Amino acid sequence: MTTTVELPALVKTKDVAPTALRPDDIFLRWILPEIFHELPINVKDDDAAVQLLEDLADKVLPGAGYDEKTKFGVMCALAIDGLPAAGVEYAAVCLTVSGETPCIATLFVSFMDSPEAMGVSAVVKEISSSLHLAERGEVSIVELPCGAAVACIGNREAEIPGELVDGEQGVALPTSYIQVYVPLPNDTTVLMEISTPTMSGWEVFSTVFGNIVSSIRLFKADGSPLITSSGGA
Repeated sequence: MTTTVELPALVKTKDVAPTALRPDDIFLRWILPEIFHELPINVKDDDAAVQLLEDLADKVLPGAGYDEKTKFGVMCALAIDGLPAAGVEYAAVCLTVSGETPCIATLFVSFMDSPEAMGVSAVVKEISSSLHLAERGEVSIVELPCGAAVACIGNREAEIPGELVDGEQGVALPTSYIQVYVPLPNDTTVLMEISTPTMSGWEVFSTVFGNIVSSIRLFKADGSPLITSSGGA
């Protein structure tokens, strides 16, 4: 995967404030470019969630018509359905253009129990081995500024409802993804994933995702920086 610091000219480089999550006694922060927009996955009230998605559609598609905005809102709603139950703590969507082709990508962050192994280095090897055995895709161990991690690049199919493709039946849409697993010293592993069904935007999205995961920083409860392996800087 790429960890290039410089973004393509197509992508705006202004970042919003760092996003933060707290898996137990460790703070996790990263920088999210402004082309990504947070999805309301933790909103309990359905009416409030619908309103937030409508506001998001207005923000992301300011010049689009009602039908286009409605499709976008429905697509976002389908993308986040069931995410909290699956352990997803944060989700965001990006809509951009590559050449003249509209492109969309979703970003998820979740926590999971780490495999039983002694130390972060051993957990990294265990995750890498499991992904290799499952033939999930191209798997590699990488060093991020926050420490060691496992990257997996693969493909899967996503089911798209018929009403979004002007048909009676849904279609299986090939989707490419990059997953990065970051083990923490508290027996928790952070999974950050970006996925897109629009391959014309793959180069942009993979580059931006490389920047996002490279911006991950870990902090102890007292606010002091935490690096999980000697390779971090």
